[in-house]
Amino acid sequence: MRLFVGLGNPGAKYAQNRHNIGFMAVDQIASDHGFAPWRAKFQAQVSEGRLGSEKVVLLKPETFMNLSGQSVGEAMRFYKLTPDDVVVFHDELDIAPGKCRVKTGGGHAGHNGLRSIHAHIGADYHRVRLGIGHPGHKDRVAGYVLGDFAKADQDWLDDLLRGIGDGAPALATGDTGKFTNAVALRVAPPRSSTGTAGPKGAPKGEAAKPKPEPAAAPEPEDTRSPLERLVDKFRS
Repeated sequence: MRLFVGLGNPGAKYAQNRHNIGFMAVDQIASDHGFAPWRAKFQAQVSEGRLGSEKVVLLKPETFMNLSGQSVGEAMRFYKLTPDDVVVFHDELDIAPGKCRVKTGGGHAGHNGLRSIHAHIGADYHRVRLGIGHPGHKDRVAGYVLGDFAKADQDWLDDLLRGIGDGAPALATGDTGKFTNAVALRVAPPRSSTGTAGPKGAPKGEAAKPKPEPAAAPEPEDTRSPLERLVDKFRS
């Protein structure tokens, strides 16, 4: 059994914040794989379902980010799980937007949600680090992560979340390579075998087709008699 935790802040005010990308990830998994309706439990919203042969519980703590560990610890104790059974989806400033990295253990790097989880269950859980990019200066970080995704972010964000939904069954079995490959196929699909980009507005992977050569104009019919052609030949 696995516990997939999405980090974020509860309420409509925060729903589209960059800090809530963890909530968005587990919402995508629930939607794509037909999980049960969300219900309140463990100071969180919980949904249960299966990914392949694995039973999975999705958890969105409602304690606000800084106290996320309370909810995670409570759920772990109820289901008698270990940190190795836990996967946490969270925003990551130090990864480019749209990129995804999987990591086990390590520090919390100042992320308040991870800091709280560390305090309640230790550091030996798995993390899916979802890149949101960095605003450029540490003084801008708080406003950046608590700001909504821009309209220009919607394409890569949609691809990233769809990739997470595609790869979730592999992640549930511990196959992180297959999971990250599924995400990459959505975020950066392979080019066509010709290696050339398609025309603007054409479907992805469709190469530009060369224009046909114009047909040569027909030569005028020669109406001279054989004798006239012979005379003309000696004149030239």
